[in-house]
Formats: sequence, structure tokens, C-alpha cells
Amino acid sequence: METLPRPGLRERKKQHTRNALLRAALELFFAQGYERTTVDEVAGAVDVSQRTFFRYFAGKEDVVFFAHSVAAAHFVGLVRTRPPEEAPLEALRQAVLEGWDGIGEAVGEIVPVELHLRTYRLIESTPALFATHLRRSAELEEEIARVIAEREGLDVDLDPRPRVAVAVFGGVIRVTERLWSAGGDISVAAIRELTASYLDAVRPVLAEGWHTG
Repeated sequence: METLPRPGLRERKKQHTRNALLRAALELFFAQGYERTTVDEVAGAVDVSQRTFFRYFAGKEDVVFFAHSVAAAHFVGLVRTRPPEEAPLEALRQAVLEGWDGIGEAVGEIVPVELHLRTYRLIESTPALFATHLRRSAELEEEIARVIAEREGLDVDLDPRPRVAVAVFGGVIRVTERLWSAGGDISVAAIRELTASYLDAVRPVLAEGWHTG
């Protein structure tokens, strides 16, 4: 396996500042509320200027979704590398479960996994963040539909099945996120188990493969 070069000192310092801002912001959001927390408070918690904050993030919303973006990109990569013989829904199921299994590796260096998991409750309880989450989910679903279509040798704009399957998958994910974040156990094990059980409920419907060749 190829080893990626270690970032230089300057880059490591930038990553350290970014991650410190992320962690401080999330702690403040959880403690006093997203809407009530200001950028100045976040910057002050890390002893940097507001200007420094905006070098890393366009605003508070970017902070909340930063690790989500990293996890989403990781998930897309996992879908791409699933065995080609797997049916579409099975590939999605295995990729999302593998994503939860490796969530610490995906986001742990950026923000503690426990803080990342708590952002789901924050998003669900904050209308502005929830609206953004729905938009981002729709964008991710379109990206995944195109990946699935490519895997199956289909034209996503001519064959409806990739978008339909991903819409079903995305609906299941949103249901499980909502139920899990509202429950008493917001551990990785809990969301993984709930996701698997709900996806298993729709597997018989979309279990067949669609390979044209």
C-alpha cells in the first residue's frame, strides 16, 4: 500500500487550528445552542481572531457539516469500490455499514467521533441546519445515483432505476438518522444496527441486479 507523504509543518499547524475551531464550535453549539453562539465566541475559545475563523470556514454552518462532508466523500469512495457483482442496494448497504465501521478513521483526526455523532441531534433540532441537511442529502443522492449507474452500465438520465434505488436508500437513511438521534443511545453501534435492520426491510424489493450485459 502506498504511504501518503506526511503534511509539512505549516500544513499541520493549519490543520491543528482548523480542528481546534471545529471542536470548540461544536462544544459551544451543544452547550448554549447553535443560534445563540457567535463566530466571535468560537474564535475566542481558540484564542484566534474572527478573520482567522473565516480563513477556514464560510460560517457556522460550514463547521457543523465539515465532518459530514468528509464522511460523505468516504462513503462515495466505498460505493465505488464495492464488488461489481453486488446488486445496487446491497452495494449501498455494505458501503454505509462499512462507513460506520470506519467512522473513527474517516473523521477521528478532525473531530472526536462522539462530537460528530452529537451533531445529528443538533441538525435535527435546528430548522436552518435541517433544511441544509436535506439539500445536501439530495445532492449526495444524485452523486451516488450516477456512481450506481456507472457501475451497472446504465445512463442515469435514461434509466430511472439508479435514482429510484438511491431515493429509497436515502429515505431509509433519513428515517434511521431521525429515530436514532431521538433515542437514548446515539452510539455508532446503535446507528449501524438500526440502519442494517431498516435496509434489510427493503432488500427483497430491490435485491436483483440490473447488469445489461
